Amino acid sequence: METYDLAELSIAQGPQTWLLVFSRARLFVVSEAGTRLWYIDIDGLTDDRLLADFAESHAIDVGMTAVSIGGKTFRGNGYFHPNPLHRAAALRGEGALEGYSHP
Repeated sequence: METYDLAELSIAQGPQTWLLVFSRARLFVVSEAGTRLWYIDIDGLTDDRLLADFAESHAIDVGMTAVSIGGKTFRGNGYFHPNPLHRAAALRGEGALEGYSHP
């Protein structure tokens, strides 16, 4: 498993894009038995309205762009799972993670 601490993270759905403000976000890339998956855990989200809106919606599919603290850019599609009570969220990747190359 590889981990990247993120400096920037934005999500988009249709014409709308949100630049997320958070205290900590980490991208995890897991490779097991030839299968690769990715997800992002986000803590300390400041946009309570965004969390509430996604918590009430069935449409949680988003596009995302992330920049690691080291300056690496990643893009992909996934599902935004909010946790309003803890001001947190998880973004579960669906498909390829653009910008990732296995060392």
